[in-house]
Formats: sequence, structure tokens, C-alpha cells
Amino acid sequence: MSLAMCREELTEYMAQIFPQVIQDFVIEDLSEETIVMRLVVREHHLRPGGTVSGPSMFGLADICVYAMILARKGRQSLAVTTNSSLDFLRKPEGGRDLVAHCRLLKLGRNLAVGDVLMFSDGSDKPVARATMTYSIPPEGSAAAAFG
Repeated sequence: MSLAMCREELTEYMAQIFPQVIQDFVIEDLSEETIVMRLVVREHHLRPGGTVSGPSMFGLADICVYAMILARKGRQSLAVTTNSSLDFLRKPEGGRDLVAHCRLLKLGRNLAVGDVLMFSDGSDKPVARATMTYSIPPEGSAAAAFG
């Protein structure tokens, strides 16, 4: 399946639908198979001890998979998270952005499953791994008409 939106179109659309958080996330690369997103780590993402908080890491994984679904399905898709699993592998390096590499394992008519590896910027050792499952509303439904 080809992309329904390029990186620039997806960035613009995400700014429209998520204006409250778009400043935190940057789409660095997008292909038919993968998306690479950056969490621009700021003080509100940190927990005591200077490490990136779990909720911030979850947010990166969640928006990464959602953005990949939008890139493939287009603006009509209002997918919702139905399941998630997040493994914390090592402490993120303090003060560094997180970079997430996401690929969709399945993009069906009703469900999408994505896998996300997160790294401290500049490191090749993952700090976390997430698997996210989304429910995709039927096309033509009121929920799918968002955007």
C-alpha cells in the first residue's frame, strides 16, 4: 500500500488535529514501511533524576503508530488505541531527545498493529520497545469522517 500523505502533508495535518502536542514531536522520515519521529525532550518530559518519563515515552510510541496509520490510510482514519505494551529496556540518556522508529506489522480493515523502537538521540541501543494496536472505524462511519 502506498502513502496517502507525504511527510509534509502529514506534519501539517497533525498540527491541525493535535495543536496541543505537535511542538513536542517532529516527523523526521516517512516511507511506505516506516516512520521516524523525534520527541523534543523538554523539562516537562523529565522525571526526578533527569530521565524521560514513562508517559512521555508512551506518548511518543502512541503518536508514532497513529501517524503511520494516517500516512497510509489518509485523513479519513480516526483510529483509536485498543491495546499497548511498553518494555523499558534501559534508562534514556538525560537531556537527549528520543527518536522512535516505527513500522506497521499489520494494517487491516479493522485493526492495525505497530512496533516502535525508541532510542536516545545518538545512541544505537534502544531504551524502550512498544507494540500498539489500534481499532480502525469502518469507512463512511461518523467516526471515520474526522478531518
